[in-house]
Amino acid sequence: MILITGGSGFIGSHTVRALAELGESCVVVQRRSGEVPAHLADLPVVAEQADVTDLDALHAIGARHEITGIVHLAGYPAPRGSVGGIESTEDLLRGLVNIVRFAAERGVGRVGLASTIGVYGGVEHDGTLTEDLPVHLTAPHPIPRSKKIGELLGEQLAEATGIEIINLRISGTWGPLGHDDPFFAAPALIHAAAHRCPLDLSGLLAQPHLGDGLDLCYVKDTGRAIALLQVADHLNHRTYNVASGRVTTNADVIAAIRDLVPGADLEIPEGAAHAGNPLAITRLHDDTGYKPEYDTARAAADYIAWLQAGNAR
Repeated sequence: MILITGGSGFIGSHTVRALAELGESCVVVQRRSGEVPAHLADLPVVAEQADVTDLDALHAIGARHEITGIVHLAGYPAPRGSVGGIESTEDLLRGLVNIVRFAAERGVGRVGLASTIGVYGGVEHDGTLTEDLPVHLTAPHPIPRSKKIGELLGEQLAEATGIEIINLRISGTWGPLGHDDPFFAAPALIHAAAHRCPLDLSGLLAQPHLGDGLDLCYVKDTGRAIALLQVADHLNHRTYNVASGRVTTNADVIAAIRDLVPGADLEIPEGAAHAGNPLAITRLHDDTGYKPEYDTARAAADYIAWLQAGNAR
């Protein structure tokens, strides 16, 4: 069984579903509940209530289930967008150390460690961002900062234990079960169109523009990529971009939505724009066979249908 921390969350849920499609059963570790979430109830999954900072709780899970792999997707242990106190940093470090200690003691060979496209922040580069580009040691936001810490600590722990710890540099991700994201407008645009309500961009850190873009990956592709990396017989690298391999702009998203919901009020100014770089997915494709299945039009249609079916997010 594959143990997934954060497995009932946004990306975690889709990773669990993708693993099930590959024939793998999962143990979902949740902080607040030992019940399988309704949206995963049709899958070969069990839920365990535990905090990754509690090593004894992890050992108890290992005593009940034969764990063969781990995907560590648990979120940053502080309110979204905040650094939190010293305890948050302590929990971040203890959680990762506990996961690797547990893996070593249980003979788990591979641990997938969630990282982010944000680690490339500030890198001046023309063209596709590859995993071997040097990244800065600083970051202006706690999430990419914590992921950089995690990547370095993971490397240290991999050498100390012999466990294969792979970094999953996850690009901007949108889709069912998601949330309003402070970094890009696509989720807010979809919700406004699906519910035919005014566009609310108050949750974004900066005013978006039509030409703003980034490597935007539909969550079903994200989950499938992570699942393929977890079950691959052999991996040639320690770090993989989990992405679409292309840049999607706000204008692209709006055009796709208006084909589905004509007349949707999705006005965003043109103004100054920032179009990010695509992430290279050559490593991911070569080692797993992964190819994105959702272009912008298919992703928008799937997401709007999900919301209009009565799902809240």
